[in-house]
Amino acid sequence: MIVCNAHFQQYMKIYNACFYEMRKALDIEPYNFLNDYEQISEKSKDIFLFVCEEEIIGSVACYGTEIDDLIVNKKFQNKGYGKQLLLWGINYIRQSSNESVSLHVAKWNEKALKLYEKVGFNIINTDIVR
Repeated sequence: MIVCNAHFQQYMKIYNACFYEMRKALDIEPYNFLNDYEQISEKSKDIFLFVCEEEIIGSVACYGTEIDDLIVNKKFQNKGYGKQLLLWGINYIRQSSNESVSLHVAKWNEKALKLYEKVGFNIINTDIVR
């Protein structure tokens, strides 16, 4: 399922909850970045939701060969859904491209970094953002 206007309010709450602590720690304002469907409307066809009984468990965005904004609803974290979403995203991208799959992650997000390395991603570049 892709993000549409009907799911946006729920998606926005989960998205902001997942990135709030990192954005605050890195002083990236606004801390609650997502607040209007227009911010993602053009990209929404590439944002895939994992939904069970109308509740969003998580989502992953696949832009070309890049995985972005992999999020898991806080109440479903630490149950393997992040890994499932990551593997789904990798397979989705590989179906349409022979190129390597890439992603970006803040060093601050150690949990995500460990997951990405565990499934085979290698750090090839680091940038200082803040």
